Amino acid sequence: MSFFAKRIFGVIPVILFTWSLVFVVLQIIPGDPVNLMLAGVPASEEVRQRERVRLGLDKPVVERYVTFVVRAVQGDLGESFRSRRPVTTMIAEQMGSTIELALGGLLVGLVMGIILGILAGIRPNSWIDSTCMALALVGVSLPSFWIGMVLIYVFGTILMWVPITGRGLDALILPSITVGLFIAGGFARLVRSSIIEAMGQDYIRTARAKGLPPVKVVLKHALRNAMIPPVTLLGLQFALLIGGAVVTENVFARPGLGTMLVDAVLTKDMPLVQALIVYKTAAYVIINVIIDLIYGLIDPRVRMERAS
Repeated sequence: MSFFAKRIFGVIPVILFTWSLVFVVLQIIPGDPVNLMLAGVPASEEVRQRERVRLGLDKPVVERYVTFVVRAVQGDLGESFRSRRPVTTMIAEQMGSTIELALGGLLVGLVMGIILGILAGIRPNSWIDSTCMALALVGVSLPSFWIGMVLIYVFGTILMWVPITGRGLDALILPSITVGLFIAGGFARLVRSSIIEAMGQDYIRTARAKGLPPVKVVLKHALRNAMIPPVTLLGLQFALLIGGAVVTENVFARPGLGTMLVDAVLTKDMPLVQALIVYKTAAYVIINVIIDLIYGLIDPRVRMERAS
């Protein structure tokens, strides 16, 4: 079996384990789901029992677990206690906004991180290195809500270049920069260290001895072989963003899965909480598999070693 097939099939037991853990944790949390669903509305015991039967709470826990897994595979994760709507529909309505923000932040962080990391890596211990790493440190250290408010005040209120809230590409610029600055900080530092290590290898000296232009030496030879550690960090950051950037969503009044999860926890909407956790864990595992596949594309030696 090939390296790629092994990684794809290997994700199945991991997802099954995480879903099982989600089910167990939510089962042991105190509280009657029927009472949570009724939200304090007076109801007779007969009505409560009828709701328990409708929700399947009268069945043994093993049967409920099997039903949960089967429905999860089919994309059916039940109805919200509060809105009485399918939770998959509610998640789908917010997913587009979350993916937009995740991709926007990833693009900003990737471009800025690579530029700062390369500039610092090819001139270590110089003023260029110090300046680039200072900028990276600022991006990592400053809180996202503070960066967001500064961007809103400067570019949205004073200069009025872009809208502060709303949908569309122009309204996505400031939130993407807010998220991207944090990603770029850690990414740039990792690219720098990887570039410095790669530039000291024999194949770089050979490329220079052949008379290759410095730009080609850095971009084609050094950067590609230095990208595995940064790609790992980038994938993990993207997986977290897919789960929702709660602070950024709230600062810019954007809908998204992060805000939805916080609201669901505060209102004890357990089916929605369960569905969001299932979605996030699945997305996290799948993105990690994609990272492993990218390893094999970047460096064929990784693919050959893991396939053997």
